[in-house]
Amino acid sequence: MGTDPDPASVATSAEASNQASIQVVERAEQPYVFVRRSVRMDGFAEIADRLPELIGWLMNRGIEVTDAPFFRFNTVDMTGESDVEAGVPVAEAPEPEGDIGVAVLPAGRYATARHLGHPDGLFAVAEALRAWAAARGLEWDMIREPDGAERWGCRIESYRTDPRVEPDPARWETELAFRLADRPPGT
Repeated sequence: MGTDPDPASVATSAEASNQASIQVVERAEQPYVFVRRSVRMDGFAEIADRLPELIGWLMNRGIEVTDAPFFRFNTVDMTGESDVEAGVPVAEAPEPEGDIGVAVLPAGRYATARHLGHPDGLFAVAEALRAWAAARGLEWDMIREPDGAERWGCRIESYRTDPRVEPDPARWETELAFRLADRPPGT
């Protein structure tokens, strides 16, 4: 199920290309393995650099990877620390080991947007996705903490391009998927 953006809301060509890919999709539960860290946005490499290690751990155990690696933002605090997981979807959940955990991405409706380009552009894509949802009266599965941080039911950035295959970040594809609040019964 997709929802087309309102062409009148498109302001720039960059925004237009990102809004053209915004849609609402139903997703099933998805098991995954992860490592979690509390990081500042300027120190994001501390968690990002764990993805290759996590993928290697899965490969060494013969565990099937079912989709692109991602970052799950449990909390977002642009000026403080955010609780972030580096995750990889798997066919079946293995036993956790050391600081490698196992969890399930929740089923539900997600607003998604695709971004082609350097990850530095993701903030603008996230803002466009939020504005798109607000214009349609959609609410997030998110609460604001007393300190101003956002606590998300599920907010992920999936990295669809393997940098070993495509080293040019201008050609990387990333998908944002933010879980929407459950609809009230009967709507």
